[in-house]
Amino acid sequence: MAKAKTLSDLFHDTLKDIYFAEKKIMSALPKMAKAAQNDELQAAFEKHLVETEGQVERLDAVFEEIGETPRGKTCDAIMGILDEGKEIMSEYKGTPALDAGLLAAAQAVEHYEISRYGTLITWADELGLSKASKLLKETLAEEKKTDQTLTGLAKSVVNAEAEAA
Repeated sequence: MAKAKTLSDLFHDTLKDIYFAEKKIMSALPKMAKAAQNDELQAAFEKHLVETEGQVERLDAVFEEIGETPRGKTCDAIMGILDEGKEIMSEYKGTPALDAGLLAAAQAVEHYEISRYGTLITWADELGLSKASKLLKETLAEEKKTDQTLTGLAKSVVNAEAEAA
């Protein structure tokens, strides 16, 4: 008979999922920054790359708190979202709509991360993992701020540039 899975097991599995996702995002962001035509969008991607590196360090600390080795497990959701971003870079390369597409793809990533971190925080609180909760809340705040920055860029310049062409 299989061992009953607990909330602690689910927390650990989801932590591995977001760890994998963050590592994949770290490899995608430089490509997105290079593809971006708008300087502000490029800078936003570069800034978020530095933040993502810090987020991975925080995840390392969360793994340490639960006595586990930091490692990822394939996250099909993030792979799909990143594949959509690659498709946009390929299909819209050199067009005025490229940046709007890149921005939309980046926001899909942010929304996925916001969802995952919110869930992990709730579970960390339930499990009494106060240090993990605090670290995850720091990351969630960064993800929300990045999403707001991207929304601002979309509304102020990127979508207008795509439409004007």
